[in-house]
Amino acid sequence: NAVGLLHAEMRRLGSLIMRCADVNQVPAGGALAVDRDGFSAAVTKALHDHPLIEIDRAEIAGLPPAEWGNVIVATGPLTSVPLAEAIRELTDENALAFFDAIAPIVHKDSIDMSVAWFQSRYDKVGPGGTGADYINCPMTKEQYDAFVAALLAGDKVDFKDWETNTPYFDGCLPVEVMAERGPETLRHGPMKPVGLTNAHKPDEKAYAVVQLRRDNKLGTLHNIVGFQTKMKQAEQKRIFRGLPGMADAVFARFGSVHRNTFIRAPELLDERL
Repeated sequence: NAVGLLHAEMRRLGSLIMRCADVNQVPAGGALAVDRDGFSAAVTKALHDHPLIEIDRAEIAGLPPAEWGNVIVATGPLTSVPLAEAIRELTDENALAFFDAIAPIVHKDSIDMSVAWFQSRYDKVGPGGTGADYINCPMTKEQYDAFVAALLAGDKVDFKDWETNTPYFDGCLPVEVMAERGPETLRHGPMKPVGLTNAHKPDEKAYAVVQLRRDNKLGTLHNIVGFQTKMKQAEQKRIFRGLPGMADAVFARFGSVHRNTFIRAPELLDERL
């Protein structure tokens, strides 16, 4: 029947997209990371080439007609206002947003490898990796304390009035918000020094470590792990260039905070979504 054929075709398409992810995966130890440009281009091509898919590049300003029997609404995180309002009315939700954040990306050849070294935490070998998939920048206690103080004092982007009650997503807090929760928070979070040995000074234990992970297949761009931020760009450049090995860092993208639209899936969706 039509529904069975649709489910089979969706499973096939899902498998195809997973293959796109496999082909574009970049080494990241135990984490899953893909080349964002290569992956999105491969998925776009797969959809364009599919004989049963028609692509209409127009804004969807509301929910589809009630007589449409089988519909998947896939939107976000930056859903436009008309569709977000329609979903909010349907779900009877008052709050449909939280703040998410992205970390800066720097050019690998601007990192001082006489200070930094390659290693995955505990030398873990992930898919396509070697156990040396991250760039690591070590910090002394004095450097760490100065960095935390700079984060707390750094100039941040102000939220608009209508954004003031929007919460953060706890799984992706800005680095300065983590620092506000206590001076040791970062050192026990994204900057923890465990499982790493400084290749330049193997007998010297770092107090904290900044890690950078590949952001593209070529390995020319690296993402500063856990350093999503709402600091202004000039402050990001000043403060992050104060990190060991990053005095001449060239930024391909600065970090930022953005407002995501979401629904409370466990309360609103059944086991088949």
